[in-house]
Amino acid sequence: MGDCTLGTDEHFDSSTSLPAYYNQYGADYFFKNVKSILEKDDLSIVNFEGTLTTETTRENKSYAFKAPPEYAQILSNSSVETANTANNHSSDYGEQSYTDTIKNLTDAGIAPFGYDTVDIIKIGKIKVGLTGIYELNDHLDREEQVKQNIQALKEHGANLIIANFHWGTEKETSPDTNQQTLAHLAVDQGADLVIGHHPHVLQGIEYYKGKSIVYSLGNFCFGGNSNPADKNTMIYQQTFSFKKGKVQKNAKENIIPCSISSTSVRNDYCPTPLEGDQNQALLDLIKNYNEAIANGEFKTPASDSSDSTSGTTDTTSDTSSDAGSDSSTDSSPDSASDSSGSGTTDSTGTTDSSTDTVDGL
Repeated sequence: MGDCTLGTDEHFDSSTSLPAYYNQYGADYFFKNVKSILEKDDLSIVNFEGTLTTETTRENKSYAFKAPPEYAQILSNSSVETANTANNHSSDYGEQSYTDTIKNLTDAGIAPFGYDTVDIIKIGKIKVGLTGIYELNDHLDREEQVKQNIQALKEHGANLIIANFHWGTEKETSPDTNQQTLAHLAVDQGADLVIGHHPHVLQGIEYYKGKSIVYSLGNFCFGGNSNPADKNTMIYQQTFSFKKGKVQKNAKENIIPCSISSTSVRNDYCPTPLEGDQNQALLDLIKNYNEAIANGEFKTPASDSSDSTSGTTDTTSDTSSDAGSDSSTDSSPDSASDSSGSGTTDSTGTTDSSTDTVDGL
């Protein structure tokens, strides 16, 4: 799933903010329309874009997001097991806010990963390796980080490697050549799936050397805008099979078209699957994006632009500073945590004498 900003910016209209909905409906409200989907998979991953902290010293940037620590329950109550924290809002209230966010996610049972901290999630006999890369401000250094992080996951015995990237240009539905270069590098180094976010809109999927590259999942439960013009999003799932610990080439893909809101007139912060004609229209749009990628239609990298929405004052920009850059949040280059997957499913484990599955990532 894409960008999850569970808090707000202090300058936003509090009456239409995500915290207003939390205060009225509680933690279980936000994922109520997708929880049944997430409960059936083995591992659910979000990009956590913001902070869970009580810090009050705001970074000098246009938009800074924070939420109280207890908002981590929004994820843990909804069968979300892991969160990428490598993005440009991860230290919006200083370095301590990043440390707080990691602790508060962990305390809630959410396994965080990002920057040089990789993670291993155990699902039955399978070790799923996760890495999160923040690419926006320094493409060249990220290439080495991709190599180092994937190598670290291999050394920790990962059977499956998923690389998450925070990259691209806001409101741009076509990926750029920087994204393609890093995505291909990740696959070449051993990633089995590449997931992207940051543009706040959907981008297409590329199939490279038998692996899927999902360039942007858009927003999901997004407190950064009370009424974005583009509310399209999706839950992207992939089911992997393993034989003697080796991932097989028959991964199954499932796309669930959604809106970030249960209503079209505003953002009510309640992601909802689309139905009927709306469902098919979004599938067709994604297909068009995929075809453009297959035809080699990649943008030339450009300076990122702010994300604005007509008719609102709480527009969000992810480029106003480099908060969350690696210089303030890196752990040791080869660090890895080791967590147990908490997803509920009946498809994890041995399906015959030599084959395992990991379902619906």
